[in-house]
Amino acid sequence: MAGDDQSSDDRTEAATQRHLDQARDEGQVPVSREVVTFSSLGAVVLVLGYQAQALMQHLLPNLVVFLSHTGEAHMLGSDQFRLTSSAVLGAIVPSLCAALLAGAAAVLLQTKFLLNLGALQPKFSRVSPAAGLKRLFGFNGIVEIVKSLGKLGLLAAAMWIAIRGDWPQLIRLPWQDPHSLLSAVARPAFHIFIAGVCLQGIVAAADLMWVRFRHARDMRMSKQSIRDELKDTDGNPHVKARIHRIRVMRARKRMMAKVPTATVVVTNPTHYAVALAYDRANNPAPRIVAKGVDSLAVRIREVAASNNVPVVVNPPLARALHRLDIDTEIPAEHYKAVAEIITYVWRLRRPGSAVS
Repeated sequence: MAGDDQSSDDRTEAATQRHLDQARDEGQVPVSREVVTFSSLGAVVLVLGYQAQALMQHLLPNLVVFLSHTGEAHMLGSDQFRLTSSAVLGAIVPSLCAALLAGAAAVLLQTKFLLNLGALQPKFSRVSPAAGLKRLFGFNGIVEIVKSLGKLGLLAAAMWIAIRGDWPQLIRLPWQDPHSLLSAVARPAFHIFIAGVCLQGIVAAADLMWVRFRHARDMRMSKQSIRDELKDTDGNPHVKARIHRIRVMRARKRMMAKVPTATVVVTNPTHYAVALAYDRANNPAPRIVAKGVDSLAVRIREVAASNNVPVVVNPPLARALHRLDIDTEIPAEHYKAVAEIITYVWRLRRPGSAVS
C-alpha cells in the first residue's frame, strides 16, 4: 500500500477513494468484534425468549428429575439421561445457530459483503514472536487490553445492578428443592442476559466508532503518495495528448460526414464556416451540424460544394453561429437571419430558378 514505507508523521492527508478501494481489495476493512459479539448475544436472547415456554415445558421437567437423582449412578445410562441430554441439546443448538448466523451477518454488513479469500492464506508474520510481541505491547495492543478490562468492570457492575434485587434468593439456592431450582434461577438469569445485551450494545457502538476512526487514521497518506497516485490515475501526459488527438480526429470525421446532409453552409467567407441542417417535420429550428475555422472551414466548403450544398456568405452570422456548440439548435435571436438564408436556398432549388 502507498505510504507503508513512510513514517506516520508524513501521512497527514485523508485517504483517497482509490487508496481505500485498494485496501478493501486486500481485505483491509474496519470490523468491530464488539458488534459481532452484540449481534450474537442479542440473537441468543431473542431465541431464548422465543422458546422460553418450550424450555419450561420440556427442559425443566427433565432437568428436575435428573438433578433429583444425581447421586444415583444408574441414572447415567438410563432413558432419563438421554431425554435430559436431548432436551439440553434442543435448547443449546438453536441458540448456537442463531449466534453463528447473527455474527456472520454482522461481519458481512460491516464489510459490505466483502469475501476476501486471501486472508485465509498462511502468513509467517502471524506466527512470528517479534510480530506477536509488537501487536501485544504496541499501541493497539494496549488499547485492546484497556478495552477488555474496562468491559469486564462494566459487565460486573451491570450484572450486580441487574441481580441486586435477586441476591437474597440466589444465596438460598444450595438449600432449595431441585424442583424449584431452575425456576428460581430463571428470573436472575434473564436479568443478567438483558443487562449484558444492553451493556454490549453500548460497548459495540463505541467500539465501532473507534475501529472506523483507527482505520481512517491507518489509511492516511502522505502528500507525495497522493501526487504519485494522481500521476498514475491521470496517466502519462504524452499518452493523454495522443488519446485527445485521436478523439478530436474521430469527432471531426463524424462532423464532416454530416456536411453533405446540411441545408446550407454559412461563411464569412474565408475564416469561418458553419453548416446548418433544417427539417421542418422533425425539428422546430435549424441545427448546427458542423463548424470550423481556417483550414477546417475550407474543408467544409469543399465538401459542401462537392455535394451541392449551398454556401452563403454572411460574416456576422457565421461568427455568431460559430460560438455555439455542435448539434444544438440556433437561438431565437438568429431565427430571422437564418430564416432569410434558408428561404433563399429553397427558392434556388425550385425548378426553373437560377443563381444570380
